[in-house]
Amino acid sequence: MERKILFLFFISISVLLKLSCEKNMTEEQMSVKARKIHEHVLTIDTHDDIPANFATEEVDPGVRGERQVDIPKMQEGGLDVGFFVVYVGQTKRTADNYEKAKTDAMIKFDAIHRMCKKMYPDKIELAFTAEDVVRIHESGKLVACIGIENGYVIGKDLSLLKKYHELGARYMTLAHNGHNDICDSANPQESLGDSESEHNGVSEFGKQVIAEMNRLGIMVDVSHISKKSMLDVVKLSKAPVIASHSSCRALCDVSRNMDDEQLLALKKNGGVMQTVALGSFVKIAPAEKDTAMQALREEMGITNRNSFSALSEKKQAEYRQRRSELNDKWPVTVQDFVDHIDHAVKLIGIEHVGISSDFDGGGGIQGWNDASETFNVTLELVRRGYSEEEVAKLWGLNTLRVWREVERVAAEMQKVSSM
Repeated sequence: MERKILFLFFISISVLLKLSCEKNMTEEQMSVKARKIHEHVLTIDTHDDIPANFATEEVDPGVRGERQVDIPKMQEGGLDVGFFVVYVGQTKRTADNYEKAKTDAMIKFDAIHRMCKKMYPDKIELAFTAEDVVRIHESGKLVACIGIENGYVIGKDLSLLKKYHELGARYMTLAHNGHNDICDSANPQESLGDSESEHNGVSEFGKQVIAEMNRLGIMVDVSHISKKSMLDVVKLSKAPVIASHSSCRALCDVSRNMDDEQLLALKKNGGVMQTVALGSFVKIAPAEKDTAMQALREEMGITNRNSFSALSEKKQAEYRQRRSELNDKWPVTVQDFVDHIDHAVKLIGIEHVGISSDFDGGGGIQGWNDASETFNVTLELVRRGYSEEEVAKLWGLNTLRVWREVERVAAEMQKVSSM
């Protein structure tokens, strides 16, 4: 008994000494420590957008350019894994538009495959499983994964999920801005004739979609969907879910963020919220900034993400530069971003929190405005006392845990169905 008490005493003293040393570290010493941690851990960003002309001479991912994510910037910043996103915006639900959504999705699938298989197979490889991520990373290459943003790409055709899964899709955001046939959106669109709620959460078709995603092994993504939809999903899904790019409503009260009730439901489900570094989801902007941003968008004819993608690369670069100048005037910082991580960790535990950027889709904050600055997030986490084990969970291990469990559930469901 005395030995045990003595052992615990020495452990307590060593912890206190360690905390005291860290508190007295110089900025240079803190940076050195953080750099070692950053080099050791696997860093996964679960949401990086791409344009329709991605992986072409116009938008070459192997060239350091104006975009926030490219291969050189990933290498510079130590960003090991990126989920490149097959995004299709919501339009009116007609037969022609369902076909166009499918066509637009295939263009982006093809682009991601082209980047990995034809353009830069020596630098980046596509992962189809959680173990692929580990294997590819250990080989020294960057890792590409695929996520779908907006279940509208399947229209009403459940069989398309299998096709997209075969192409590498490993998560799907059930809706985007505007309701679809699967569930209600957090942001109904009057221009599409949306009421506040169409399905009162997840539709009957949506229930089939979730079941099929569970069976195939596609992570169900609850970002962008309404609160009622999200709470429905965590009850319906047999596997843990993710919020691929969301932050905390307690710190920034916008419809796209998750409130504490949702976060606690996510914890109960076993899922993970990928805290997003998109300025307007991190910190409520002053009215002057909103006015200036709106004026810039109107001047450049940007009404939504599709209209931005339609701009020339030169015009897109001009918009990013001018938006960056406004952000510098009214900054949202890495410190503000990590406040969201802190809140979620304290509420639901570190096993249920991750990191995402939404780069090239609106993401970016002062200190983490492109992939080359990824280290700054780790530095801020270390400043706040997160250990290497905790940083590793936030940056990638939590995501891989969910992915592996989704794979396990899928294998079990397929086994049962084949009996």
